[in-house]
This record gives sequence, structure tokens and C-alpha cells, in this order.
Amino acid sequence: MAIATRLFGKSGPAISQVGLGGEGVLRTFGRGQEAKSVIEAAADQGITYFDTAPAYSGSQSYYGSFWRSHYPLRASIFQTSKSAERSYDKAKADLDSSLKTMGLEWLDLWQIHDVRTSQDIEEIEGPGGALQAFIEARETGLVRFLGVTGHHDPRILLYAVENWPVDSVLLPVNPAEAVLGGFLDRVMPAAMDRGLAVIGMKVLGASHYISPQHGVTAELLLRFALSQQISTAIVGCSSPAEVAGLAKAGRDFQPLPEAEEKMLLETFRPHATRLAYYRGVI
Repeated sequence: MAIATRLFGKSGPAISQVGLGGEGVLRTFGRGQEAKSVIEAAADQGITYFDTAPAYSGSQSYYGSFWRSHYPLRASIFQTSKSAERSYDKAKADLDSSLKTMGLEWLDLWQIHDVRTSQDIEEIEGPGGALQAFIEARETGLVRFLGVTGHHDPRILLYAVENWPVDSVLLPVNPAEAVLGGFLDRVMPAAMDRGLAVIGMKVLGASHYISPQHGVTAELLLRFALSQQISTAIVGCSSPAEVAGLAKAGRDFQPLPEAEEKMLLETFRPHATRLAYYRGVI
């Protein structure tokens, strides 16, 4: 059985409802063979959304190795990357480097990475800011879609979603966020109102959320994420076996019943602030 697909936003292409995240073995250096086996396993399993960023150690180089030997798959894979640069010149250089490193002529999605503060907003959208480089990249066909990512402050990400000409938002989707509020009850609805694709990250909390003794499994966390109105849930993997588990979750997904979701939230409620470790101090 194939992995189910969802539209990338209201009118975008269909992508697998689970995607290969940029963490795990991909966020390393010097583990090329292991990384290649993970990327190849994802493609073999029918995962079509691939995540990476210049900030993710050797990730883009690993993808470059994959694409050099698997380029016929290019039309069927939704390849993304990001830039955390805030200026026009540096963001443009980031894109050029990403394309060169991966051996690609274009990206499906290029994302303004890790927007955290009002200063980030001012630099990105101000004169000489990165936002113009992103817009030009889409206009010239170097990228198909633009996105923004954030996991620090829902208020900042909400501003970007409501004011920037982006096609997607990458944000944390997990039970801790459902308890805390902000990303799921404010940013996600605003994105959907604009027809943006919503991509879920931090689904397993770097595996820290998995607690079999409390009945919290990776499959349950993925079911929670996929029960939200997202286009895909991305998870970093460190082995083909983990990729197979992710793909199975995408194939076997059944929406989480309300009672089961309520029990999951109650499990997370006493620890939600600590579990949302990626938010930092805001």
C-alpha cells in the first residue's frame, strides 16, 4: 500500500503525508554511506518530501551524493532547503550554494529559516533584506514555492504568515504545543485561511517524547500530528529501519479518536513547557 498524499496547500502538488526530516543521520558530517542509505530508503518507501538546510551539517552534501546517482527521480521528489541569512546578498549566496551542493537546477521549496525575533523580521523584510532574494528566486524559477519556518515564538511566526508572500509554514506539531497554544491554535488557522501548506516538525521531540511506559509511542505521536490539518509531518531518521517505521505510519494512518487525543494531552499537560524545549526564552 502506498503512502497517502496530501496537497501542498490549497492548490499545490500532492506530497507524501510523511516526509524525511533534516535531523537524524542527515545532520552529521562524515557519515555519507549511512546518510545515503536513509535517503535511498525514503525514496524506495515512497516518501516524496525531503527536508534539508545549510545549517544541518553535511545534509545538503548527502543529498548531492544521492541526486548524482538518482536524478531520474527528481520529478517525483519534493526537494526543499532553507536559508537563515537575513540579508539579500547572503540569502542569494545561500541559494546558489545549496543548488550547487545538491547538484540541482531548482528547489521545490525554499524557506526563510528559524525566524525568532522582531529584529529578524525587521532585517528580513527591510531594505536589503532576505525577503527580496526569496521573492526573486520564485519569480525567476530557481524555486517553485516559498516558505517560512519557526519554533521559537508563535507571535513572530504569525506575523510572517500574515504579512509575507509565502506558500508554506513549517512549525512544531505535537501534544505539548496543543497544551501550550500559539502555534496550533493561532498560526496554523491563519496559514490555512491564506491557503498555505502547513508542515509539521518536532513531532517526536527528537525522540524525547516517546515513553512506552506512559503509552506514548512514535506511531501515536505521528497519528496526533497527522490528525491535524497539515500537509506533511517530517521526522529525522538515523537508519533505514526508522525510515520504514515512518513510512508505515504514513501508510497505516487512522485519525486519532477524540478520547485518545484527550488522554495524550493530559499526559503531556504537566510537562508541556519543559517538553517544548525548542521554544527557548521569549
